[in-house]
Amino acid sequence: MSQKEKVAPARACPICGKPAVERYRPFCSKRCADIDLNRWLKGGYAIPGAPDAEEDGEPATSRQDHEDD
Repeated sequence: MSQKEKVAPARACPICGKPAVERYRPFCSKRCADIDLNRWLKGGYAIPGAPDAEEDGEPATSRQDHEDD
């Protein structure tokens, strides 16, 4: 086996833990791939953070500073 033909070690499906299938890698099936996609689309993988004070992302204090000018 040459260096180009190295095979990565088999990993378990991140959804159900079964061995991954090449066609749906890193998942074991279309079902698990669809479950993962649904989680992304619904925001299930969102990174928690501090909520913004304003919708535009600008903190309320800096906005008040500009209004005084």
